[in-house]
Amino acid sequence: MSTMVFCRGCGKEIHASARACPACGATQRAGSGKNKVVAGVLAILLGSFGIHRFYLGQWWGLLYILFCWTFVPGLIGLIEGIFFLVMNDEDWDAKYN
Repeated sequence: MSTMVFCRGCGKEIHASARACPACGATQRAGSGKNKVVAGVLAILLGSFGIHRFYLGQWWGLLYILFCWTFVPGLIGLIEGIFFLVMNDEDWDAKYN
């Protein structure tokens, strides 16, 4: 049985697996994707330990843990958290979902 949803741009019915609406071309967000607000808050609060990278499914969060004693990952996490929070939804979905 096919599942139909409404387009986020024009409101027409489209298939749930469609990445873009055939009528208006608006991109559709994945329902099970990573939330940018959660990633941003994790990066700001726990960026020293790379928790935001583990949330995003990136293995190189281990580098944050290895170098957390230098406080450099904390600064990088703060910058990444702000970057995540100001990134628009389309760019977020294209890069992390």
